[in-house]
Amino acid sequence: MFASLSSTRSTDRKCRMTFTAVLTFLIWILFPCSCSSDDYGDHMVTEPTSDSVDTDNSPGFLNVDEGLVERNDMATIFNEDLFDPLANDSLIIVVQVHTRVTYLSYLIGSLPKAFAIERVLLIFSHDYYDEDINDLVKSIKFCKVMQIFYPYPVHSHPKCLQEAGESPQKCDNAEFRGHNNHKKRFQMKHHWWWKANYVFDQLKVTKFFTGFLLFLEDDNYVAQDFVYMLTLMYKSIASLCPPCNVLALGRHIVIRDYYEYNSTRSPEVEVMPWSSSATNMGFAFNRTTWNSIRRCAEYFCYKNDYNYDISLDSLSQKCPLGQLLVMMVKEPRVFHLGRCGVHEKSKKCKSNETFVELKAALGVAVRSRHMFPRKLRLTGVKLNENELIHQGDDAWNQKSDTKLCMNMTSPIKSISVKKLK
Repeated sequence: MFASLSSTRSTDRKCRMTFTAVLTFLIWILFPCSCSSDDYGDHMVTEPTSDSVDTDNSPGFLNVDEGLVERNDMATIFNEDLFDPLANDSLIIVVQVHTRVTYLSYLIGSLPKAFAIERVLLIFSHDYYDEDINDLVKSIKFCKVMQIFYPYPVHSHPKCLQEAGESPQKCDNAEFRGHNNHKKRFQMKHHWWWKANYVFDQLKVTKFFTGFLLFLEDDNYVAQDFVYMLTLMYKSIASLCPPCNVLALGRHIVIRDYYEYNSTRSPEVEVMPWSSSATNMGFAFNRTTWNSIRRCAEYFCYKNDYNYDISLDSLSQKCPLGQLLVMMVKEPRVFHLGRCGVHEKSKKCKSNETFVELKAALGVAVRSRHMFPRKLRLTGVKLNENELIHQGDDAWNQKSDTKLCMNMTSPIKSISVKKLK
């Protein structure tokens, strides 16, 4: 089990929480919202003092690998006694979480008003262990909740990583080697691949589940009818697009221009091949699609890029068994709040501004009854889209990173926590 954090860390956490309360009050004074009770964000948590947790104060003295695997083995389902058991017509949502606690709080705040959220199993997959994030997740009462932990987090051996350039013997393992300068970026791809393998093939409660898994990020935000729309899309596949094997609820938009929810486009969907630039937000697929993806693991793992969506591009375009055809909404039900992160470095990283803009837009959509369409309408099929050429990332180590990725592809046996040699 995890050892207790030091008293200094505990004191720092209390100071953060005290300052947080004051900051939250000032935010709502400076950004008043005339939203009605139907609007989003009622299930809000205290605004942290920064968008991310303090990774410099990471519990590096813990044997994180063994502790995380022990927690994974426990497979605790919170609120299990309050809701019906998981069924094949239920929905599993898997959220990939790093350290962006502010964005995560907004995502959690958008979930409880969603239609049929009580039928969801909500799984948070973490690559960083933090008590504030854990407390936030455990505060959820509106559905069943689980936490799983990526067992090879790059922050768990900081000293080892700092010396990785000299390749010391203690760091000569596939999960650490070559990660000195690019470890956080590569971890995104490793983490996504691990969690997909783990939830579909190894987690006891889900390994025989045949329904859909919806993949979200910690800086996403959802509309009130996102579960309803996903269900409607699944029921419409047979009539609208029998070959479609991926459903996508998000698309890239400028949120500040999104004050009007278009009622005509609300029921519209279109079909296109998988695209890392268009279909990579709020996407879902079932076990049949996953089995096809897993059979093409080499195309995913050998792609020299740290982005899992670009690696899925390679898989879908080059592996005959892994072609991904996506049915996608025209009016998004999943949104991207994150303005800063791995891909974007800006001095104007005010997560609250984007949140307020989107909350107002969705409030208008609810009051105008532009959600929950009775029937979907297929308006476009783009099967001849030009393949995107990605330059790749030469820092992706074709030996060590690929080895770790391939070793996490294991439908037969559980992944060992022992270092790969």
